[in-house]
Amino acid sequence: MDRMQRIDLGEVDYEVAAKEMRDWVEERVEGKAEDRLFLLSHPPVITYGPRTSLDDLPAEAAAIPSVAVDRGGFATYHGPGQLVGYLVIDLKQRGPVDIVRWLENGLIEALGSLGFPLVRRETPKGASSLVGVWTEDHRKLCSIGMRIRRGVTSHGFSVNVDPAMDVFHTFTSCGLHDVTMVSLAELAAERGVPTPTDAAVRDAIADSLGAV
Repeated sequence: MDRMQRIDLGEVDYEVAAKEMRDWVEERVEGKAEDRLFLLSHPPVITYGPRTSLDDLPAEAAAIPSVAVDRGGFATYHGPGQLVGYLVIDLKQRGPVDIVRWLENGLIEALGSLGFPLVRRETPKGASSLVGVWTEDHRKLCSIGMRIRRGVTSHGFSVNVDPAMDVFHTFTSCGLHDVTMVSLAELAAERGVPTPTDAAVRDAIADSLGAV
């Protein structure tokens, strides 16, 4: 992949970011902006794609808003302590590219450089998608959900750095009823090492994906 522009943001309300993302895509389609990687976080929210079963969403008592979105993938949680990356990339300028595999491999390389060995998984025929980044014992650390419209990508990925992990017990994450979600903080504790900072994770991912 060619290099792209890195844009660091703080905490942004999900619906505000979704509106801005539509503008970012339009700017890329019209050639008014280069390829960009936006790094940010959201207040607590559960987003879900159009194929998500309502049974997978949390009960109203969970008190976390659920928002329907126009990306691939199923339900996932965003909140403080999680790094979100939105990729707005013109694939027409690059020729055929498997953007999801490229992203999986980029995240694996980035987090591996911080001392966390991770893998991607092939999805068995007829099974729920295993897209994302996993530990070697098949706990899920990174979720990926993207959309391609007019040859430009939007949405992207999330990395559980140190979010409130109990939220993942209130709904079915990624359409996988037996998935165990994990955070870098939990993996670091298992290894007896410090949790990487948000800044360190941002830098590693930006470097791996070629964003400056």
